[in-house]
Amino acid sequence: MVLGSYGKKAGAVVGALALMTSILFAGCGGEADNQAQKTPVKAMKVLQQDVPISYSYPGHLTGVDEVTVHSRISGSVMEKYFKGGDEVHAGQPLFRIDSRQYEMEVLEAEANLHKAESDLRTAQDELDRDEMLFSDKAISEQSLVNQREDVAANRATVESKRAALQKARENLQDAIVYAPMDGQVSVDDVAVGTYAMAGSTTLVTIGSHDPIYVQFNISETEYLNILAKYMEKKALGGAEMEPPNVKVILSNGKEYPLEGKITAADRSFKDNSSALTIKAILPNPYAALLSGMFARVRFVGLTTPNAILVPQRAVQQLLDESFVLVVDENGKSLSKKVTLGEKVGSYYIIKDGLTKDDTVIVDGLTNLQSGKDLDVTMVTAQDMGFSFEESKDIVNES
Repeated sequence: MVLGSYGKKAGAVVGALALMTSILFAGCGGEADNQAQKTPVKAMKVLQQDVPISYSYPGHLTGVDEVTVHSRISGSVMEKYFKGGDEVHAGQPLFRIDSRQYEMEVLEAEANLHKAESDLRTAQDELDRDEMLFSDKAISEQSLVNQREDVAANRATVESKRAALQKARENLQDAIVYAPMDGQVSVDDVAVGTYAMAGSTTLVTIGSHDPIYVQFNISETEYLNILAKYMEKKALGGAEMEPPNVKVILSNGKEYPLEGKITAADRSFKDNSSALTIKAILPNPYAALLSGMFARVRFVGLTTPNAILVPQRAVQQLLDESFVLVVDENGKSLSKKVTLGEKVGSYYIIKDGLTKDDTVIVDGLTNLQSGKDLDVTMVTAQDMGFSFEESKDIVNES
């Protein structure tokens, strides 16, 4: 009886321990299941800082002074006084055109002028004689008038022949083609023996090195954005409004060290593309920049103060609206509608929708919706490889 009673008590203790163990393990399993339901994401704090805005555009370089050299007379090129690529100076002889035809024209014009001058002298002698005869009433007044008209006609002929001689002499002088400016000649000059048509055959091109133009197009929206930035600067007490300087990134990805200044802009936008053509002038003291090169042009000196920034990869777009998923105070995902500003490297400027205290999700966004429990790993821009540097890819959009 005693043993039986003890056995019942022992059995009850064992049962209680088993029940407690099952409850304990059931509780651990529930916690593990709850943890497994959380979505792992990476997130970072929103950035707030002054941001330089770098609008950039594909462009190409052109010479400031670049002329094509033509001959003023037609004829075969007999001599060439330079080699392609040479530096030449204004007034330096470049070509000699076959001048034999023009030498003959000078001789002919001289002979015509001598004959006209002789005819004028004869007519003048006859007029002098007729005036004496008229004073003696030996000839009629009409005869005297006729002779005077003959002298005037011969004088006009002399002037005409003199002009023809001058033209012939100029043509002969134009047999030598001179450089119209200082610069470097192109290498695609014509060969000796080429027949040059007056005013149409390009003999060679001459261009200057320093300075040089970079030409590019901007859209209407970008133009208005840049104008707005400078209006803000003026409103904040800035100096006289001046166009921003530009820098160029060459096709090897290197930034040219010297800044350029905008010197010309088209008077209107092109109807078919809504693009405004702009020219900026760049110093080129070592002739490193060559006409025809492609480059990416960017404005410098534009800044947005206290800008709110998020990585571009954090932004989701649906139709015409943009959204960012943030981590709320309960550790859940929350979708916020945002208004995007300019791109700055890996980031968007956020005009509206976020504050500097928000934490945005930057990784793990696939199929993530608002209201999900999150397993958050905080990261930095360096961890994710985000940068404010602009792309240096050059795109030929000529």
